[in-house]
Amino acid sequence: MSEIPPDGVSEERIKEILKSSKVIAVVGASRTEGKPANYVPAYLKSKGYKIIPVNPFAEEILGEKAYKSLLEIPEEVKIDIVDVFRPPEEVKKVVEEAIKRGVKIVWLQLGIYNKEAVELAKKNNIEIIWNRCMMETHRRLFSSS
Repeated sequence: MSEIPPDGVSEERIKEILKSSKVIAVVGASRTEGKPANYVPAYLKSKGYKIIPVNPFAEEILGEKAYKSLLEIPEEVKIDIVDVFRPPEEVKKVVEEAIKRGVKIVWLQLGIYNKEAVELAKKNNIEIIWNRCMMETHRRLFSSS
């Protein structure tokens, strides 16, 4: 795997995003305890975010109804952030769905980067953050508040 470039998003902007966002669709959410795709959304839920799991193989995750894709989430549900726990080669499809849903922020978890998906997001005015753990970032920015 080649070097992942920095996303260039400032700490101030990240803090603003996390403060103003309420609903997070978690693509690749897992039912398996101990997996980051389970404990990260559990942490976010414990901090007051509404979590919408996206996993084609689950009916429910963390007590929330799971959906097969972003496009299956009811249209009236406004998604603030799409948090992605999928391999880099699957990210472009997620960004395409985010575009169709009108989502303005896509967050790729630690170790995830796809140049084509990043360019597609930016071209469609989607703010994209990559190679960052949302839980670790939230803890670091809000632990003293």
